[in-house]
Amino acid sequence: MPRPRLGTLSRWSGAIALAVTLTVAGKPQDLQRMADAVKAQAEGQRFMGSVLVAKGSNVVFETSVGLANVEWGIPDSATTKFRIGSLTKQFTAAAILLLQERGKLRVDDPVAKYIHDLPAPWQPVTLRQLLTHTSGIPDTTDLSKPDSREWERSGFTPAMLFDRMRSLPLDFEPGTNFKYSNTGYILLGWIVERASGQSYREFLQENFFTPLGMAGSGYDLNSAILPQRASGYRTGALGIRNANYIDMRAPGGAGGLYSTTGDLLKWTRALFGGRVLRPDSLKAMTTPVRDHYGFGLQIASKNGRQRFAHGGGIDGFGSFLAFFPASGVTIVVLSNVEGPAAPQLEEQLEKACFGD
Repeated sequence: MPRPRLGTLSRWSGAIALAVTLTVAGKPQDLQRMADAVKAQAEGQRFMGSVLVAKGSNVVFETSVGLANVEWGIPDSATTKFRIGSLTKQFTAAAILLLQERGKLRVDDPVAKYIHDLPAPWQPVTLRQLLTHTSGIPDTTDLSKPDSREWERSGFTPAMLFDRMRSLPLDFEPGTNFKYSNTGYILLGWIVERASGQSYREFLQENFFTPLGMAGSGYDLNSAILPQRASGYRTGALGIRNANYIDMRAPGGAGGLYSTTGDLLKWTRALFGGRVLRPDSLKAMTTPVRDHYGFGLQIASKNGRQRFAHGGGIDGFGSFLAFFPASGVTIVVLSNVEGPAAPQLEEQLEKACFGD
């Protein structure tokens, strides 16, 4: 049935659309709490983007607020394509597990099997340790070298990143600790290419996006003409401004994808519905190793509810995706304003969703 509309939030905002025939907590007022949470985050343009809450495949709350392009006054919508940052990592992890199912690699293989000339301290590192951020390999985004920002602007290949990082000591002995490392997932994207014989972009398109009907998802390329791609922004003392430029060749398997709220619901339903990986692979992906982290997913319980989730942040964009297996609830928040709004809004939607 058509979803009734609740009017505009501000001159920057689109309309709130609510499905009043179905609520997660069984209380219509919880839907209003969701609408109020979005409105509060949208004030001062701290949040512009799209939000979706679903129970199973039924969308119970959906809205887009703000502008996909401020200069032209083009509003965000359910079909706007957003860069999703580190939500990319669960796609990379699934790609590695799919290649393992096909006998192309093993997650307990040493990285040295696929990337040669590793420095001696890196030799013991395994794919599993890259997947779980327990490798000790430093995070490229933590580097304070004067040219770090220029590297992101000009783009770099995994081979170039490897040459830059190889002289650095490990942060700890592999497997003994946890430290989030984008470098590890960039290397995993490179390993997907070496094991599959395809580019990372082609492998994900052929094995995930096309079969699952995710027409609004893909690997972002700055040079591509991509209809309905959002522009990225940041806010500060001077108000809203264009975000810093980043060459999208740089984030690779750590953060290079774009998607829509609807596509991420399709992905979540397929992944946790057993249509992407075998049960043993999905179990490995959703089993925490250290600091509540599995393979490209954070696994935790809150208020007695298990949640598989991940956030993402990249210049001009923020994202958060959460799935609650017991209830089948999915929450997606995609923003084209960088900052903390996406995880904050997901938490508020979660509370409203479950009547907390």
